[in-house]
Amino acid sequence: MTEKKRIKLHKNMFNNQRALVMGIGLHGGGVATTSWLIRHGAKVTATDKRDRIVLAPSLRALKHLSVRYVLGRHELKDFISHDMVVVNPGVPRESEYLAAAKKHNVRIENDASLFFRYISSPIIAVTGTRGKTTTTLWIAALLKKKYKNVLPSGNTPDNAFLKEFERVKGKSDPIVAEMSSWQLELLPVSGRAPHIAVITNLYPDHLNRYKGMKDYANAKANIFLDQHPDDFLILNHDNEWASHYLKKKPKGIVLYFSTRALPKTKNGAFISNGVMYFQFDGVQQRLVNVRHFAKAHGEHNLQNLLAAMLAVKLFDPSVSISERDILHLPSPRMREEVTVNTKKLIVVNDSCATSPDGTIAALERFSGYGNIVLIAGGTDKSLLFDQLAKAIKKHVAPTNLVLLAGSATKKMTSELAKLHMSTTAYDTLRACVREALALASAQKGKTVILFSPAAASFEKFLHEFDRGEQFNKLVQKLHKK
Repeated sequence: MTEKKRIKLHKNMFNNQRALVMGIGLHGGGVATTSWLIRHGAKVTATDKRDRIVLAPSLRALKHLSVRYVLGRHELKDFISHDMVVVNPGVPRESEYLAAAKKHNVRIENDASLFFRYISSPIIAVTGTRGKTTTTLWIAALLKKKYKNVLPSGNTPDNAFLKEFERVKGKSDPIVAEMSSWQLELLPVSGRAPHIAVITNLYPDHLNRYKGMKDYANAKANIFLDQHPDDFLILNHDNEWASHYLKKKPKGIVLYFSTRALPKTKNGAFISNGVMYFQFDGVQQRLVNVRHFAKAHGEHNLQNLLAAMLAVKLFDPSVSISERDILHLPSPRMREEVTVNTKKLIVVNDSCATSPDGTIAALERFSGYGNIVLIAGGTDKSLLFDQLAKAIKKHVAPTNLVLLAGSATKKMTSELAKLHMSTTAYDTLRACVREALALASAQKGKTVILFSPAAASFEKFLHEFDRGEQFNKLVQKLHKK
């Protein structure tokens, strides 16, 4: 099929199907989905419980398109009269409207399921609680040595799935996709799975959406359920949930990564005496020295590197990776990202640490850099903060803790009180940054201002990227003063 014919096929692939977009939202996702569906031939109704005044920015972005709107409410009849319902992240799985759509055999999709259903390129997909963004970024960076069009995509504002669809359609280069548990909830209905699936790890998160850890783990498992025998599944041998995924009897070839030597009976990548090895059928191959990498990127990033190297090795063994390559891997935005580095001050934007585990990892990484002033706090996701409180007590002086008010912050404060640490919460991020800079200026020696919230952002910000951008602007403005 020629490229011209392929593009024409994509433009008409919905052929006047009636699509209901559930949740226009204010973050751009609903706007992008609506635009994409119309561009490819669908007739779209967009519905949202918020009214025109609240949704004004999104509606302005769609004003040039022919869209039927149902705002301030949802109409049950819409969910049974359309050919498909495309849901956005804020929609609860238990929605009565989605239940009605299912009962009437209406297709339910999200951006990820649409992407998988219609894209033809080979896919490497990454999920997990921690490290999925970094691992996705690094797989793409390493593959870029040979495949020039590769970009990290998926669960990111810069290269969202449907935006990426337009860029890569008709190309044969691999797609490296980060996938959230929400995006994976509908993946099996697409009838297609990634050629290589990576689950970095599993820790408590998003328990405000799932009934428990097993329910959360099962959403992640959707990344490999439709795989074929010639596909690959990469699991973390050091994470207790690997055994849970094995019980689901993956059809693909299972390999592991570990920061310790793997048993001879298991295939994968591991580290021994500062060197990474690839092991298959009991035969070991030396890959690269990682001692300098661990010092530069932190010990916890060794697992992300292992997963990335293993995925690249499986996809194309001819891609050669050196120690220089891994030392120069890019840092993901707002994930332990150093934004200021002077003789006296380091500022770290870790806004995407939306769970306690992420902040614990950041505290452990930067504890040797200098005095830590920690800014934390935000919206609760039904998580526990007892281990974070212990990590804060270990790494942060009581006077160097700055909390941003929120539902999760109340739980943090309660756990810290048990350890006899008194706290003060500030209502605005501006007040937090000003206090952190004042504390840093009073320290002897080098200071690290670590912005690592350990919580979601929705009470005060659009999302964690909005939160991180505001933090950067405040640091830039107040630090100059």
